[in-house]
Amino acid sequence: MAKLFESKYIPLANFFKQSTNKEITLQYSEIEAVIGQILPNAAYLSSSWWKKTKPPALHYFAWTDNGYSVKSVELGKSVLFHSNVIEKEERLLDENNQQDILIIREAELEDARSFIRLQESIFSETDFMLYGKSDIQMTVQSIRKEMTNWRNTSNSILLFAIMNGQFAGYVLFTGGPAPRALHRASVVIGVKQEFSQKGIASSLMHHGEKWAKEVEISKLELSVIKENTNAQKLYKKLGFEIEGDRKNALIINDHFVDEFYMGKLI
Repeated sequence: MAKLFESKYIPLANFFKQSTNKEITLQYSEIEAVIGQILPNAAYLSSSWWKKTKPPALHYFAWTDNGYSVKSVELGKSVLFHSNVIEKEERLLDENNQQDILIIREAELEDARSFIRLQESIFSETDFMLYGKSDIQMTVQSIRKEMTNWRNTSNSILLFAIMNGQFAGYVLFTGGPAPRALHRASVVIGVKQEFSQKGIASSLMHHGEKWAKEVEISKLELSVIKENTNAQKLYKKLGFEIEGDRKNALIINDHFVDEFYMGKLI
């Protein structure tokens, strides 16, 4: 970026950097999903917060550095951004041909409620996760506690995939406390069905592996139900190999199911 601004707006800058739309309307909730935090009160109380283009304010660089300006604001609801780089053909796409914009970012404590909703949605859509639709009761307080533990642990991280301002999926890398096992992490990944076939799982794993290398994790591990052949194909494509199996690992719909152990050296 050409200018420095608060780090929390970096994901929003990345969003506009990817956008090829001449105009784009973002709900407040979508912007907050992208940045992982609640917008300041001024953003809700005054349209001038959005239309500032002079220091000491710095947040506006997230869109102005990427060729956008604020066209109109519906306080507390939505903001309409307009591209000033109209000479670029990629900014003139038809509204029906707008590309998806994917942001991968680390979870913030303010994401706890959204994480609960995301998991509940994914658990209700598939029988291939560890938990079913009604198997686990999650509270904001309990999730925040877990998030705090992950953020305070050097070998654990929770990453979100935000597509077009919507929570689309997540990946959780969890490392253990044992000194002899600090080099490895377990992986759990989930993507909502409406966002399937969009490369989200691969993007999450790509960002997760990049982080893993930075913290000196060299072994990734996961388990996958044997009947989940689509997931197995994806993991193999990402470089995972089957290392063993686990008989009667889970009981789903009153039937025992087996799992594969899969691993990857990075």
